[in-house]
Amino acid sequence: MKTLIILSFLIPCWAMAQTCLSDFDSSIQETEFTDNSDGTATDKGLGLIWMRCSIGQTWENETCTGDGLELTWQEALLIAHGYEYADSLGWRLPNMKELASLTERSCVRPAINELFFPNTYSDDYWTSTPSVIDPQRAWVIAFFNSSNALKDKNLTVFTRLVRTAD
Repeated sequence: MKTLIILSFLIPCWAMAQTCLSDFDSSIQETEFTDNSDGTATDKGLGLIWMRCSIGQTWENETCTGDGLELTWQEALLIAHGYEYADSLGWRLPNMKELASLTERSCVRPAINELFFPNTYSDDYWTSTPSVIDPQRAWVIAFFNSSNALKDKNLTVFTRLVRTAD
């Protein structure tokens, strides 16, 4: 029994399957986003266009492949500046409210719509929102369970970019 418990800690949290509440209706999720057929999805309600993959991953064959990059907050801000993806510019780090809008509170590991955002890490993602009380920290959203927290800006976490729809 102890061996099983120890081994469960060796499995990275992003490798575990998504779990959703039994009364979760995935068809409701499908009306929130439009697949733009270029590795992006539009949130019709908020007027935002999201990269479907984390920075470092590649959109191919209708899924995100490869490894996401873990970046410091400054690196995440810098990579977004001038980033070109899906023949578009204007990509940026989402603010806390924008990134939190992607969370799916009925699901964990990851707490996100996997239909539109496949292979999302069940881990922290940077927002552009800095702490108002500690200049060394910024807000992250955890796609493990839809929580948020302040993290030191020198730590490395994942990044997903957004832009405002035209």
